[in-house]
Amino acid sequence: MSTLSTVLQNAAQLLLELPEDERMMEARLLLSHTLQRDPSWLYAWPEHEIGKQQEQVYFDLLERRAAGEPIAYIMGEQEFWSLPFRVTPDTLIPRPETELIIEMVLQLVKSAHPISLLDLGTGSGIIAITLANECPSWIITASDRSQNALAVARTNANQLSASHINFIQGDWFEPLEKGSKFHIITSNPPYVAEDDPHLQQGDLRYEPVSALSSGRAGLQDLAQIISQAPLWLHLGGWLLVEHGMEQAAEVRKIFQQAGFCKISSKIDQADLERMTMGCLNP
Repeated sequence: MSTLSTVLQNAAQLLLELPEDERMMEARLLLSHTLQRDPSWLYAWPEHEIGKQQEQVYFDLLERRAAGEPIAYIMGEQEFWSLPFRVTPDTLIPRPETELIIEMVLQLVKSAHPISLLDLGTGSGIIAITLANECPSWIITASDRSQNALAVARTNANQLSASHINFIQGDWFEPLEKGSKFHIITSNPPYVAEDDPHLQQGDLRYEPVSALSSGRAGLQDLAQIISQAPLWLHLGGWLLVEHGMEQAAEVRKIFQQAGFCKISSKIDQADLERMTMGCLNP
């Protein structure tokens, strides 16, 4: 039998396509996943021996990663806002820039009274569930056109103690009851141009195209959401949407055309404008 130290050294050699500083990190993540141990345990017991069957399972996972499959799909989990979210190829992989929506929503709402929030295209449920955990008294609805994505979101909600969220299936606002109104609407919709070469690169090759691409300029779904949102917002309510790093100016223009005020775009940790918000003029 091989020791953990030996196995990890061999594993890093299979991940040569990754940046050098990521090889050992991902090798450790996959090994801790295989052994169902905390990564810190690997550091404490480098001479622990691993069984042949577990070693084979581990190297099967490594081969999938070496072929380009995202580590989040291999492990079936990705952290967001310090919470572990289940992910599958039916959902996008949660990314740090989406946390900007969470931050801005929490800054907007200072009242102790319960508010109603709608999350459009919820995917694995990261926005809705995170806000439900932060603000348990809020009334939260989350929609998605994909039945499979909603199944993942419901699983995450149950595992993360947010089972009070109302999940509904349908395209954007379509499944809502007539006359429904919300104080806040959030969305991380598809915003990649349909001919963008990035769709054929990296992790995007494995993620659902329907959750990534939106028309020739990537603005089709954003325009639909922004233009229809005033019908579903209380006066003084807010819409917050994520978008591409070069789309902020055009998205602000769409907000203006839809009658929003207090429009602003926010920058993420990479100093890129990745989220725009606006208030429905009271």
